[in-house]
Amino acid sequence: MIFVSWLSADQGYMTVHLWSGLTLLALLLFRIGWGFAGATTARFSNFLHAPPKVIAYLRTIVRGGKPLHAGHNPAGGLMVAVLLAALLAQAVTGLFANDGLKFSGPLALQVSVDRSDWLTQIHGTIFNILLVLIWLHLVAIGFYFLVKGENLVGPMVTGKKHRAHVPEGVALVFTPPVIAIALLVLSAACAAWILF
Repeated sequence: MIFVSWLSADQGYMTVHLWSGLTLLALLLFRIGWGFAGATTARFSNFLHAPPKVIAYLRTIVRGGKPLHAGHNPAGGLMVAVLLAALLAQAVTGLFANDGLKFSGPLALQVSVDRSDWLTQIHGTIFNILLVLIWLHLVAIGFYFLVKGENLVGPMVTGKKHRAHVPEGVALVFTPPVIAIALLVLSAACAAWILF
């Protein structure tokens, strides 16, 4: 979605950009909801940790340790939170943004022109921040694969992690697919409601 949003804005296809942004917003709403209702490894309570724990984890990694986690490790959990916050800020500022010519976000008329222009600048700045965050995320995935011998992409896609990378005795709880579907429909409805 980020690539589609960038390309559509770059090429001036603002209707595509709008729908891409609303799709991103729906997916973000879903992921936030999934952080409370989803499987054990998807829940915020499972992977969001206080800064001292994140620092301790990073020190262990630097010293060559391989602490095991069923889902996101403390540093990965922090990155997820930062990415979600940045993406949400990007989607929300886009709702109020304008291109200065023909296009305005669906909520741009709800604020003053000056406020819309300011949010448009913020929207552009957040995109640059997102590029850095995405780069850092890719570097971390490469580090874990090449240096630590752990494939992080496979488990993200399949939901299954090699037993050697999971701590002993971890009890995982999975959420029924019907809840995921209902949450996705609700998230999409919330994003679509903005247009009407």
